[in-house]
Amino acid sequence: MSDFHEIRFPLDVSLHGRGGPERRTEIVTLGSNRESRNARWAHSRRRYEAGYGVKNLAQLAQVIEFFEERRGRLYGFRWRDRADFASCAPGATPAPTDQTLGKGDGVRAAFQLVKAYGGAFTAYVRVIAKPVSGTVRMAVNGVEKTATQFSVDATTGVVTFATDHIPPPGASVTAGYRFDVPVRFDTDFLEIDMQAFEAGAIPKIPLIEIIP
Repeated sequence: MSDFHEIRFPLDVSLHGRGGPERRTEIVTLGSNRESRNARWAHSRRRYEAGYGVKNLAQLAQVIEFFEERRGRLYGFRWRDRADFASCAPGATPAPTDQTLGKGDGVRAAFQLVKAYGGAFTAYVRVIAKPVSGTVRMAVNGVEKTATQFSVDATTGVVTFATDHIPPPGASVTAGYRFDVPVRFDTDFLEIDMQAFEAGAIPKIPLIEIIP
């Protein structure tokens, strides 16, 4: 993304932010009082409120500087979602077998990082486009690969195996990693009332996910 800056929003602020996934569902009530439901979005989109993480003037100044350099809504950036930032369960360490990326065919070298949610009914598969550099672990048929056997594009989430390590036909390709969420500010105006801030009011700093 040319309109994206590969920089993370101040971590000490984001860890106290709020937000999560949003979906858009259209519901029509029929004459029988039964419902017809239709998903208008194929993918969820996350929204966050960063203002909850601003606790002092130093952090406020840091956010204003960050906002100005991004030119408001113009440039995207990375956000650490405290509730969902790894391929594994909260508190666990990413393992190379956490998420299935696909099957090898003996020719395909590139695999997109993804994360699956659920599985008992219809799992939702989310594209992971902003892995954290140095955290991606890969395995083929459960055997972990060394860092020299694959490369990771941290700006797209695409993993490419070295020519002599391409997964063989039918081999399960899996991965473990930490990741950030690509977002942008959802406003071009930061309204800061210093009197209210000093009295404990929370400034509004809305963010919205950029879908890869």
